Amino acid sequence: MADRSFLDWPFFDDRHRALADEIDGWAAGHLGGVDHADVDAACRTLVSDLGAAGFLEHTGAEDGKLDVRTLCLIRETLARHEGLADFAFAMQGLGTGAISLFGSSDQKAQWLPLSRSGKAIAAFALTEPQSGSDVANSTMTATRDGDAFVLDGEKTWISNGGIADVYTVFARTGEAPGAKGLSAFIVPAGIDGFEVTERLETIAPHPLATLRFSACKIPASSMIGNPGEGFRIAMSVLDIFRPTVGAAALGFARRALDESIGRVAKRHVQGAPLSDLQMVQGHIADMALDVDAAALLIYRAAWTKDMGAPRITREAAMAKLFATDRAQEVIDKAVQLHGADGVRSGHAVETLYREIRALRIYEGASDVQKVVIARQTLGG
Repeated sequence: MADRSFLDWPFFDDRHRALADEIDGWAAGHLGGVDHADVDAACRTLVSDLGAAGFLEHTGAEDGKLDVRTLCLIRETLARHEGLADFAFAMQGLGTGAISLFGSSDQKAQWLPLSRSGKAIAAFALTEPQSGSDVANSTMTATRDGDAFVLDGEKTWISNGGIADVYTVFARTGEAPGAKGLSAFIVPAGIDGFEVTERLETIAPHPLATLRFSACKIPASSMIGNPGEGFRIAMSVLDIFRPTVGAAALGFARRALDESIGRVAKRHVQGAPLSDLQMVQGHIADMALDVDAAALLIYRAAWTKDMGAPRITREAAMAKLFATDRAQEVIDKAVQLHGADGVRSGHAVETLYREIRALRIYEGASDVQKVVIARQTLGG
């Protein structure tokens, strides 16, 4: 049983505690048999189920106010039970985050009800082959053509690529060099000039793809916000969702700690449980410390945003960096404590070992987060 004492911290309201109970009960009853053999089908089912249960309502808001503590609690809980469920939930929020925060009333009315009900799968298309974390170096273009824009370029490592119904796409409209010349667009799947050119396989299978846009014409009304605001839109969305990446890592770490506590209590060496060994106790202590410290940083960032801070760049970077890096350490210790079982394919901690690694890369790699923290700190 995962530790839930953190829910008594002053970061949370009663509604958060009630939601934590609700999502934990739902996950325990619905996520025991997710089939990873076909991740596309699994993700479609998970999005549909999460929508039917009402949890996707928290991923979009017509008034642009997303409750970050709620997003973090849901991601942490889902990740603790099933990593693919966390992925399915998170992408609905990230994929439509720009619409929630900056979309027009018509854009919100068209897409948010579909994504929150699980009837449309969303994706966030920012990364390009030559510009991963360097968003300002994006080269994909959106050229004005009367009452339309024509998209040309490529995006890669796009989560939900190939199964999404709608993509938030960032492209260069050229108002200024670098970051100030990007804009954001809503692109529905299946339109002319848009194709999925490659499906990408990773150590923890998820729907990922490379996308190509070739003379892909979309209405001018597809632009989110104003021309040249794409970088600001992308960073505002990531400000909200970076702490939730840390929350997912925290869920993985809590599961690893729980599995390890069970292991060392039941496994005996020379007539005594492993938990009697001081070395093992030291590992458990380190794991518990990392879990609590990560939770404090995550929910500080989430609370700060929910209390009205316009930006939480520093807090979000700290939360993501620490939580993902320390979760990697926690899970590595769990593998060690499980011995040969820890590397047995299909074992819970082996699955966690594969799941955690990508979280230290996507939505800003760990080294990039250090740069962000340093600049924010040096800049006062």
